[in-house]
Amino acid sequence: MLTEDSPLSKLVKKNEAEQLARTKGLLSVADLFEFVPRRYVRPGQLTDLSSLHVGEDVLVVAEVKKATSRAMRNRRGKMLTVVIGDDLGNELDVTFFSAYGHEGKLRPGVRGFFVGQIGAYGHRLQLTHPEYELFDDDEQGEAAVEWYRTHRVPVYSTTGKINSLRLRKLVHTALDSVDRIREPVPDDVRAARGLVDRAVALELVHRPAVDDQPARGLDRLKYDEAFVLQTILAQRRKAAESELATPRPPRPGGLLAAFDARLPFELTAGQREIGEVLTTELASDRPMHRLLQGEVGSGKTVVALRAMLAAIDAGGQAALLAPTEVLAAQHHRSITTMLGELGQGGRLGGSEFGTTVALLTGSQNARTRRRSLLDAASGEAGIVVGTHALIQKHVQFADLALVVVDEQHRFGVEQRDALREKGIRPPHVLVMTATPIPRTVAMTVFGDMETSTLRELPRGRSPITTHVVDADRPGWVDRTWQRVAEEVANGHQAYVVCPRIGDVDDDAAPAGGASAASRDTSDEDAGWDAHWAGGDGEGDAEGEDDGAGRELTGVYAMLSTLRAHPALDGVRIGVLHGRLDPEVKDATMRAFSDGEIDVLVATTVIEVGVDVANASVMVIVDADRFGISQLHQLRGRVGRGAVPGLCLLMTQGAGERAAQRLDQVAATTDGFELARADLLLRREGDVLGARQSGRGNSVRHLRLGRLEDEQIIADAREDAFAVVDADPGLRDHPALAAAVAMRLDEEQAVWLERG
Repeated sequence: MLTEDSPLSKLVKKNEAEQLARTKGLLSVADLFEFVPRRYVRPGQLTDLSSLHVGEDVLVVAEVKKATSRAMRNRRGKMLTVVIGDDLGNELDVTFFSAYGHEGKLRPGVRGFFVGQIGAYGHRLQLTHPEYELFDDDEQGEAAVEWYRTHRVPVYSTTGKINSLRLRKLVHTALDSVDRIREPVPDDVRAARGLVDRAVALELVHRPAVDDQPARGLDRLKYDEAFVLQTILAQRRKAAESELATPRPPRPGGLLAAFDARLPFELTAGQREIGEVLTTELASDRPMHRLLQGEVGSGKTVVALRAMLAAIDAGGQAALLAPTEVLAAQHHRSITTMLGELGQGGRLGGSEFGTTVALLTGSQNARTRRRSLLDAASGEAGIVVGTHALIQKHVQFADLALVVVDEQHRFGVEQRDALREKGIRPPHVLVMTATPIPRTVAMTVFGDMETSTLRELPRGRSPITTHVVDADRPGWVDRTWQRVAEEVANGHQAYVVCPRIGDVDDDAAPAGGASAASRDTSDEDAGWDAHWAGGDGEGDAEGEDDGAGRELTGVYAMLSTLRAHPALDGVRIGVLHGRLDPEVKDATMRAFSDGEIDVLVATTVIEVGVDVANASVMVIVDADRFGISQLHQLRGRVGRGAVPGLCLLMTQGAGERAAQRLDQVAATTDGFELARADLLLRREGDVLGARQSGRGNSVRHLRLGRLEDEQIIADAREDAFAVVDADPGLRDHPALAAAVAMRLDEEQAVWLERG
């Protein structure tokens, strides 16, 4: 008895089941049903071979006229060339660069189907390594021909020896063998949304008739996927609402009021509005669970700090978790500066009702670390800023009221929960991200959280102009460094961002240009996870086909280049990357902030949180190696004061996709528009963290950058939350409960928990 839960080993041989599991993540019959074709061939009438065109996807019904094999010159094995023909005398070449497995089948007189894309060699059209299916006898051939006349032919992505035709047969066998297709969506919801039955949807997707619309079936599968995911998020929201937190009501005339009184600028309307929301939620006995997103430089840190001060006013403490030591130190420094005497509680010159801001990182010396631990445990430190060191077991708080997580995507569920568990009761949680999140991602990844968005930039922010610089033109490169020198001469500062660290020895290398080889390609303290920023730490940020094989620029090689450039003679140049000693990193950042360094050559360690108002220009070298969101975040480090910002994207030999990304970044500073463009260019699995899930893409059918799919997610969210509100345990919805259980395996739970 075959069911949707049956392992594929019940349907195929052991080696095929292992291959499907390893390469496609297909473990069960249900997984096979979800493995949809990537395109369809619409046969209509049998193909006239004379009407074919290069680039066309075709299904050819033809007879083998001739088959010739010959040994290849440059490698072992034989090449097979087959000539197939139609009933009108037209011919088409079929080429196999390995004759093995085909030579004995493709004999003159044999008829069959050939599926592939038309190419050309010389003046003749050809199919190269097509998938094919041969007819064993005339009766079978006539039946097969009739089927193909009346149905669209699904084309699946292939894997090894399991080709598209084999996958089609497997799916058809499974559809014919499973008696009952599970219906996770309640009847009333299906009727209200006009959705076809799931069994009908699978037929439309996997073996549609010529006049059918496979898109209707795929829309149903998309809805199912969104509905199950939103059900999981709704259950998580429901569970969170059942927890009890310690209310933290506002205190008039307290630390928050004193801070507001000393602010040298006026809060934006958005900052005030979100601040009121946070104050209300902190006063509730239900744990706040809110996502705060916003444009680069929109003032999220001030909003978070005001929430932390409100928590301190109510007798609690706040912890700020940052992903890197540089960012943690920057947060500590900026918060201390903004608080002034309010952050010197209990110290000479400090406010009588002030607090203390402690910093806790893994690389601190024993004495400093001991002091920070004591301040956190005793409650003397109202705010504790730190990296992963905050979540270690021996770190204790007197009364943790609020957890602020900066760049949440850098942390796993275990890390986030380890910090939450340090509260007497579940603390309130505020998650910040400087990456504008498209609505589809917000609903799908952070769907169990309330979301607040800051769009308005504070007064004093200056516009940023972005240009693409072709590094293949020496004059353009030379003008770039002259432009940097001009900004420095005018009393301003500059960033030069490189995709890798490089070797220290590169500093002594001759200055031959921007590119230099490097053995050291990583920086644990730099960059973002690839599924958000478009890159794996520092380095290969985006394109599989962009700039492949090109040596990328290292920080130290760039340092050598800048020191040797005549226009930059006498300019003070510093270096910053995540592999430096913490004391050196902090000293370098302080020197740059204090204006003692004119040009900072850095990795993406400066990507978020670094705030130097005097920095007016940024040059991003090998910009084609970074993703859209990462480029947008990087350029947000300039234009933070009264001086207009300039961002120069230097690229060499960029591919078409990379050039498209750079042009999009140069065309707009709207982070939300760029976030959607970024999403459209990338695989959803990367965006949602498939590298953590272990079973392929986190979403299979939904395209999170498409507006039409956004509406599907929104509809599914509304319906799923209504179902869970009425039936939290899904007792009245066993099919939905089974779908949720199947989706919520241990590894999938990791990315769902990231909110």
